[in-house]
Amino acid sequence: MQIKKILLIALLSVSCAAVKAQTFWDQSQLSQVKKNASLPVYAASLKNLMERADAMLSEPDMSVMIKKRVSVSGNKHDYYSQARYTWPNPDTPDGLPYVTRDGESNPEIYELDRYRLSDMCDRVRYFTLAWYFSGQKKYADAAVRQLRVWFLDPETLMNPNFNYAQVRRGHDGDKGSHAGLIDAYTFVEMLPAMYMLRDGKMLPKSDYKALKKWFAEFVQWYLTSEMGNGERNAANNHSIAYDAQVICFARFAGDKKTANAVINEFPTRRLFPQIEPDGSQPQELRRTLSYWYSTYNIEHMVDIMYMAKGMKTRIYDAVSPDGRCITKAMDFLIPYVGKEVSAWPHQQIGRWEDSQQSVCDNLYRIYMFDRTKTNYRDIALANSARKAGDVWFLLYLSPEDAKNMTLK
Repeated sequence: MQIKKILLIALLSVSCAAVKAQTFWDQSQLSQVKKNASLPVYAASLKNLMERADAMLSEPDMSVMIKKRVSVSGNKHDYYSQARYTWPNPDTPDGLPYVTRDGESNPEIYELDRYRLSDMCDRVRYFTLAWYFSGQKKYADAAVRQLRVWFLDPETLMNPNFNYAQVRRGHDGDKGSHAGLIDAYTFVEMLPAMYMLRDGKMLPKSDYKALKKWFAEFVQWYLTSEMGNGERNAANNHSIAYDAQVICFARFAGDKKTANAVINEFPTRRLFPQIEPDGSQPQELRRTLSYWYSTYNIEHMVDIMYMAKGMKTRIYDAVSPDGRCITKAMDFLIPYVGKEVSAWPHQQIGRWEDSQQSVCDNLYRIYMFDRTKTNYRDIALANSARKAGDVWFLLYLSPEDAKNMTLK
């Protein structure tokens, strides 16, 4: 679809604070987007960003107090979610204990906190980006207000634990599962916005101090709880997601020692055991959504790769003696990009298009890290299904590629 160039002179005439956000929002990328905002791909994305942020301004803030059911703790401030692939038992009158149907999501999950957590993080991200690109304080104020509601306000805050994340109803006294820690990955995607608000002096020092304290308590729960220990010792994508979260949360909380320790152990503790010499990931290939989980695991690896770079460490270059590394895992998936699901020799009961897009995103982000991987860029851009207006373009697409892109 041909998009008219939208000149955002008004947006760009407003001075914003320099971006120093860590993790995945790159300062030079966002600065370049500002300078090239009239390019059709960026203009469409900025228009969509501002429209979504404006719509969110009139919507209520998210909190853990909205959910329809409460965990067995009886405390509504405790985060509570249900294991995605668990369903009522058809062989019992009350449906308990729930049974697993791998790869099939139970819509009951929408009644609890999981998707409100995601919505909360989206609100903070969109408001913060809208403030950065427009300079309008009302968006930063909305982001800060949402942070206060979720983390700081005594009436609405979430307790800094995940004791009741991904509960399997009827199992383990309805306590959470260590796999439920994956729900908190949304915080990893939100934290760059909090750095941006802080560096732009939009987040009051008292709020920033209180948020650091919250995440310090949360990461200690990760490091010391039984659930945290279970996730740390997982053999699949959950352990890599766990590492990404600990790195991110510890760094924000000021615990660089913990963050660095996890990064330094990452190649031998996670990468090499989970990736075979041919690039396959056996733990992910066992799943009913094997292509999806293979690229999902790589997404976490790429996130850690970028976080490590921000801490002056390069895990991207880590290669085992028999060739196990991030790019080898990526190369294993490339032959199936642009193909039908029938070409994939493993089980994939759905989400094929989502999986293809995730592979393209991972390829492009690796290219942006290592500009010699031009084949990764070419495959990604040739097969990406992202449409005009996608905010992803603002965060990751280089101006060079934006200039040559024909929007869909």
